[in-house]
Amino acid sequence: MATFDLIIRNGKIVTLDSIVQGDIGIKEGKIKEVSFGKNLAANAIREINAEGQHILPGLIDTHVHFNEPGRSEWEGVKTGSRSLAAGGVTTYFDMPLNSTPPTINKENLALKRACSEAKSIVNFRFWGGLVPENIENIKELYENGIIGFKAFMSPSGIADFNHVDDITLFKGMNEIASVGSLLAVHAESTVICDQLAQEKQSKNKTSAKDFIESRPIISEIEAVRRIISYAEVTGCKVHVVHASSRKVVDVINEAKQRGIDITVETCPHYLSLTIKDLEEKGGLAKCCPPLRDEKEVEQLWVALANGEIDLIASDHSPAPASMKEVTNGDFFKAWGGISGAQSTLNIMLTEGYFNRNLPLEKIVELTATNPAKLFGLYPHKGIIAVDSDADLAIVNLNESFKLKKEDLFYRHQHSPYVGRTFKGKVTTTIVNGNVVFEDGNITVVEKTEINS
Repeated sequence: MATFDLIIRNGKIVTLDSIVQGDIGIKEGKIKEVSFGKNLAANAIREINAEGQHILPGLIDTHVHFNEPGRSEWEGVKTGSRSLAAGGVTTYFDMPLNSTPPTINKENLALKRACSEAKSIVNFRFWGGLVPENIENIKELYENGIIGFKAFMSPSGIADFNHVDDITLFKGMNEIASVGSLLAVHAESTVICDQLAQEKQSKNKTSAKDFIESRPIISEIEAVRRIISYAEVTGCKVHVVHASSRKVVDVINEAKQRGIDITVETCPHYLSLTIKDLEEKGGLAKCCPPLRDEKEVEQLWVALANGEIDLIASDHSPAPASMKEVTNGDFFKAWGGISGAQSTLNIMLTEGYFNRNLPLEKIVELTATNPAKLFGLYPHKGIIAVDSDADLAIVNLNESFKLKKEDLFYRHQHSPYVGRTFKGKVTTTIVNGNVVFEDGNITVVEKTEINS
């Protein structure tokens, strides 16, 4: 009888502090043995020879919008989870919007959970929303298993997910602190962004540059400073999503040094795209906060290398092509959101490891270990170790490829990354011991059971 269900042999195993060739033995969805520097003396139902390749903990994408239920014509769990698997992601956290109804009470959470249980081929968790109408639902959402709460400090663009005024924010943070959860915030100033946008549009200034100037970095900084003040009073743990500038990160790290419980993420698009991409690619590269200039991109990489940013998340926010079109040169009207969930690891490897010498160990920390630790999934996830979940990505760093739209598993096969050449290719993704993606193909028909 076979000792293991699966053995991965001869791969270079990447941990937080080392890269060592070895074997991994997997049984019943768990890593049962890790043999560093020597062959595992056992047999298995199946073996994968990963010689010449690297084995990473599966990525944890803490920020995706799969839009189901209600807006599956924008994406959906089936296509979304497959795109993640193709990118080496083994766990995702689905945001409470842009699904309809949004995840702002336990009934709506049950609808979203049912979608993922029926269709996802990777692990999943859910954010609950904080909106002016649902402060009384915070406890029930937490008790029903949400990973944290999400609020917008400026309009979300979705009619059924209202942004929070300051009173709602303060009261909500008190409630969230009382149940021991955390609040993730989209931090942009409504006043600054709205007033600047109105001024631009009144003068028919609607170019890519005008749009970016209407949402300046100071807008993020103002909102972050405000949320830090509320966190200091309420004791609520805060996570700032999609910071677009190191200037924003600096404000957060100053608060950390004062003892405020706050963390921050940035996204692959802020590390690889600039205003030039918005001008050239149009709505495909529109997002909020907007893309910045090349100097800001480089400073974010410095912040990553210095340990000033806690994690990387895709903020995958897809929409049909018709919504991304820039009509008559008006960038204000196109839908804002980047389709990028499949490309996170490709960007981190190409732009980080190859182009800027960011160690693989640091990439693992930012994309797997830190997300697992921050959201209470460690050591079951985010690490390659005995008794951890067998969630793994096998990557061939010697292989380069040009991304074609046909390679994308999204419902709508468009992305600002199409046409880019990437170094480092995901060859195999394993979720709970099951191979779900291999050699460019999804290898499961039905969903993978999620038990952890």
